[in-house]
Amino acid sequence: MPRVKGGPQTRARRKKILDMAKGYWGGRSRLYRSARHTVEKGLTYAYRDRKAKKREFRKLWIQRINSACRPQGISYSRLMAGLRKMGIGLDRKILADLALNQPEVFTDLLNKVKAAG
Repeated sequence: MPRVKGGPQTRARRKKILDMAKGYWGGRSRLYRSARHTVEKGLTYAYRDRKAKKREFRKLWIQRINSACRPQGISYSRLMAGLRKMGIGLDRKILADLALNQPEVFTDLLNKVKAAG
């Protein structure tokens, strides 16, 4: 079987991994094998957490909307059902922002839902 060297490709492949491992502690940033394991694990976490981030934000928005609704005497689920019934297509991100930064607008919206429902 012929001998295969492939120096430039191998060096480039290893350099890419070591560049991605910059900032890691100790051998994880200097030794190829350790760096490769750490980088692969990090990429796995990054992929997983890009999905989880969406879930976490949705949970946060729901909590903010609910905590703004309760003092006004309406629950989160009643608010969302009322908005759907009235044909108001505001998403949870916008509703949470209204509840946090413009409470008077949010209160007006709640009163419309209460009056309709």
